[in-house]
Amino acid sequence: MGTLLTILAVLFLALLIIIPLAEKYAPKGEGRDYSKITRWIIPLMALVLVLQLFRHYFM
Repeated sequence: MGTLLTILAVLFLALLIIIPLAEKYAPKGEGRDYSKITRWIIPLMALVLVLQLFRHYFM
């Protein structure tokens, strides 16, 4: 249990350090076009659902 808490604490501290640095040094470009990504969300979620059902019943 102590090992788990240590790992979680290290991950939390890493996030506290990495996220501000990533936001600070991220390239400042034009806004992204998310329409290309959003058209794939429903089919990918359906695929994940089918794969999880397969995994649940056959493995």
